[in-house]
Amino acid sequence: MQAADEAVSTKDMIARRDRLLGPAYRLFYDQPVRFVRGEGVWLHDAAGHRYLDAYNNVASVGHCHPHVVQAIARQAAVLNTHTRYLHETVLDFAEKLLATFPPEIGHVMFTCTGSEANDLALRVARTCTGGTGFIVTANAYHGVTSALAELSPSLGLSLPERSHVRLVPAPSSTADAGDVFAHHVRGALADMKKSGIRPAGLLVDTIFSSDGVFADPPGFLRAAVEAVRAEGALFIADEVQPGFGRCGGRMWGFARHGLVPDLVTMGKPMGNGHPVAGMAARPELLAEFGRRSRYFNTFGGNPVSAAAGIAVLDVIESEGLMQNAQRTGDYLVKLLGQLKARYPLIAEIRGAGLFVGVELRHGGQTGTPATTEAAHVVNLLRERRVLISSAGPHGNVLKIRPPLVFGTEHADLLMDALDQALAEVNVMSEK
Repeated sequence: MQAADEAVSTKDMIARRDRLLGPAYRLFYDQPVRFVRGEGVWLHDAAGHRYLDAYNNVASVGHCHPHVVQAIARQAAVLNTHTRYLHETVLDFAEKLLATFPPEIGHVMFTCTGSEANDLALRVARTCTGGTGFIVTANAYHGVTSALAELSPSLGLSLPERSHVRLVPAPSSTADAGDVFAHHVRGALADMKKSGIRPAGLLVDTIFSSDGVFADPPGFLRAAVEAVRAEGALFIADEVQPGFGRCGGRMWGFARHGLVPDLVTMGKPMGNGHPVAGMAARPELLAEFGRRSRYFNTFGGNPVSAAAGIAVLDVIESEGLMQNAQRTGDYLVKLLGQLKARYPLIAEIRGAGLFVGVELRHGGQTGTPATTEAAHVVNLLRERRVLISSAGPHGNVLKIRPPLVFGTEHADLLMDALDQALAEVNVMSEK
């Protein structure tokens, strides 16, 4: 009876949501799940069942981490205003955040979302280079503003006629990935020149999340960045998904490539669920931008957001979460390798730290994308109360990106459920 009541309640809530929020929003899973509480790596539904969260990097240091919750509540009880008044909290946050970057990155500007941060980066790049052309990967996602939707082909929108955006194929994980990716970037630059477009920047998510997760070999981005800079354009590292220790052992995804970006954008995990984001930059760029333009964001850098950001950095450091991401990520990849030996559907395992992509194909790496099977796996895991998603242009890459407090014991639970799901998919395929 309880299951029937829950189903009716979920059905009613979906109908209410559609009526109030409209059709543009999407829900996860064939059977959407309603959550009422979160703690650590666990989410709890309305019926009291708990789900292992192996997907949500927004709650990067764990759902409802007490140190972050207390910091938000404490500051909200004292003061919350904007950055046109002096207050120390945003300065403390800026100092603590900038200390995680190479010394060449010396300023930070705060926004509320990663989309806003990337939009600001586009403005800075255009202002400082005089260019209008941007290069992104073919299935990238960088945000939802009008400008960024054009730079986010994963949203499914076609480039408008005479667009100044050029798309390049995502990198591969082969030994020559750097040379191939740089070749495509140089081709995009040449096409811009032919069209009379001056380049402004190369914008990449440094783990290529939406393209299907590509992290290796380390350093493969260098040649492409050098090509872009040779044409007077900037390298913008979108760290909204790979940043804040996600890739294990390092704070930022770009560090895997031995590079110092010109601009770095951040968001999602920055406030552990509280909306805080930002753009870090080389000081000479903001000197030029500030001379020719002004920027103000009502809620960006407010004291409560800054307190949340400080608390997240405290937890990452005090709980050794970068090291945990590396340790648990290595363990996870090892277990996935064991599954790969048993399930030919697994073509490739890619990633760094606690950001892992598992590509499913029929017939190995050169076979056809197993899109339907990937969707089945995601939904079968949801039935087993384990949450992941999928990525890539064909939706055939299982996307595993849990909170940074995810441990080896949680990896074991995930692998047991994934083993069962893959076995069930095998049976379905044989029928």
